[in-house]
Amino acid sequence: MQKPLRNLPLRLGLTLWSHPQWQQTFYGRGTTAAERLEKYAQVFHTVEGNTTFYASPSPKTVSNWKAATQADFRFTFKLPKEITHEQMLTGSRDALNTFINLMEPLHEKTGLWTIQLPASFGPEYLPRLQQFCRFFPARFPLGVEVRHPDFFAKGPAETGFNQWLIEEKINRIIMDSRPVFAAKPDSPAIIDAQKKKPRIPVHALATASRPMIRFIGHPALAENHGFFQPWLNKLVSWIDEGRQPYVMIHTPDNCLAPELAQQLYTALQQKTALPALSVFPAVRDQNQLSIFPDDIS
Repeated sequence: MQKPLRNLPLRLGLTLWSHPQWQQTFYGRGTTAAERLEKYAQVFHTVEGNTTFYASPSPKTVSNWKAATQADFRFTFKLPKEITHEQMLTGSRDALNTFINLMEPLHEKTGLWTIQLPASFGPEYLPRLQQFCRFFPARFPLGVEVRHPDFFAKGPAETGFNQWLIEEKINRIIMDSRPVFAAKPDSPAIIDAQKKKPRIPVHALATASRPMIRFIGHPALAENHGFFQPWLNKLVSWIDEGRQPYVMIHTPDNCLAPELAQQLYTALQQKTALPALSVFPAVRDQNQLSIFPDDIS
């Protein structure tokens, strides 16, 4: 099991904790779907909770997520798309309160509540976002991801947005989709990823204490290291400033996302003092079995 995580300089995670292709390489033999989060949390420090964007979990599911993770593990939960994309933050206070109350068992295990906004949410709606963020309890750490081009144009719209985030201590979520768009569109997974992921500039700005990077990786793992190289110094700089970055790793089909995260974390360890990442449960179990070869049927 992991050592306590509360004082980690950086939190590493993926965009999901359950993937059938990880059964042999990550979870280990005999792991059920219900056990996957527990196995995931033995290795990674956080996870991007995308499931809440599409549908709210049941109260029992929320309780199960709490029971499956150690006290120092941290989720990041996206607000439901009903609030962010369908209602565009308008008339959504009741829906937000319902969601927050549903997630109450996990309040202490939530590192960021993330507000992902569609590309149609432009600077003219900034007052709406500012009002909406006032509905959250003051103790809730927030992250905002925007996709409208004007928020990346380095003009008055972006300057005003960033200044507000800094004043309110709200984290700007940073999407780095360069690696996936550098891949040849020669598989359904890459074509789908390039269709759905935004191709926006990378503005590596920390506006609060928990900057989040969403790194959308190239399917060929070795190709990612060049793209990640600039992040090594940036992440070290943020850590030295007393911030705790969240680094979320994607790949087009996420089949090799655990391995990519492990490789990039190892590169970071060459730059700054980070605790060792626990071995994957499947590897640990295989090592234990190899000690007693006669027990293998």
